Amino acid sequence: AVDLISRHFLLMAPPASIAGAGVARVLSIQSHVVHGYVGNKAAVFPLQVLGVEVDAINSVQFSCHTGYPLFTGQVLQGDALWELVRGLEGNKLLEYTHLLTGYIGSASVLRTVLRTLTAIRQVSPDAAYLCDPVLGDGGKLYAPAELVSIYKDEVVPLATMLTPNQFEAELLTDITIATESDAFAACEHLHAKGVHTVVITSAHLDEPQAQGSITLLASRRQAAEGSAAGSRPSRYRIDIPKIESTFTGTGDLTAALLLAWTHRLGEDALAQALENTVASVQAVLKRTCEEGRADRELCLVQSVADVTNPSVQLRVRARTV
Repeated sequence: AVDLISRHFLLMAPPASIAGAGVARVLSIQSHVVHGYVGNKAAVFPLQVLGVEVDAINSVQFSCHTGYPLFTGQVLQGDALWELVRGLEGNKLLEYTHLLTGYIGSASVLRTVLRTLTAIRQVSPDAAYLCDPVLGDGGKLYAPAELVSIYKDEVVPLATMLTPNQFEAELLTDITIATESDAFAACEHLHAKGVHTVVITSAHLDEPQAQGSITLLASRRQAAEGSAAGSRPSRYRIDIPKIESTFTGTGDLTAALLLAWTHRLGEDALAQALENTVASVQAVLKRTCEEGRADRELCLVQSVADVTNPSVQLRVRARTV
C-alpha cells in the first residue's frame, strides 16, 4: 500500500513529458457561458471527443450569450489572464502544440494572449496558433473597435491559421468581398502578413452560383523549397445550402473542428479537413432545428456521432490561382 506521504508526492510530481507523440495539446482562450454552447463551451467538447487534450481559459464568464434579454457575469482582464499563465509556466505546463483563441473582450487581454503565445513558443517553437478573430458579423462590430488595429498589426502576423467570417476578413484587409476573386485577394493579403492558412468560414457572395448558399473559402500557402516567398497557394471552395435560422457558436465550433482535423489528417489534407468540418457543423445545425429548442442552442452533445464520424455530403472544389 502507498502511504499518505508517498501518495502526496506521486500526485504533486509533474510528468516528465506531457505531450505524447502525435497528441495535440491545446490551450483554448475563449468566452464561457453557464447555459448554451458558444466559445469554450462549443470548442472544448468536440476537441476532446476527437482525441485532443484541451486546457481552457475563459476570457469572459457569462450566464448565457449576449443575445439573451439579460446576461450577467465577469470579464477577465489582462493581468488576471497572465496570472493564470504564470502558474502554468511555473509548473512547466506550457508544452502546448496549439493555441486557440476566440472572443477576446479587451485590448489588455488580446495583448496578453500574444504574450502567452510568446511564452508557449519559447517552450514549443513549432506551436501553431489558430486565431478566430471574433470581431463582428453582418456589418456589425460587436467587439471593441480598438481591437481591429491590434488584430491587423499585432495578431495576424503571428497566426498560423485564421478563421474570419466575411465581415471580419473585410475588416482585417480593407478589401470588400463580393466575389470569389475578392475573397482570395483578401486571403493573399493575409498570407503576405504571414498567415499560413486562411479559412473564410461564411461569405455571402454576389454570384449566381452562390444564391441560396453560404460559401466557405480557404487558402493554404505552400512553402516552396528554397524560396522565402513560397509557391502559389492551394485554394478551396464549398457552397453550403443555407439553413433558415439563427444560431450562435457556429464559428467557435468550426474553428475547433478545423484544428482537430488538420492536426489529425496533416496540413496537406486541408480539403478533407474542410469537408469533415462542414459535415459536422451542418449535422449539428440540422439536429438543432429538428429538436425545436426554444433557446436555439446548438444540440452539440446529441450530435457527438456526427462530430467523431462526419458523413460528408458536400465536397470542396479546388480553385485555380
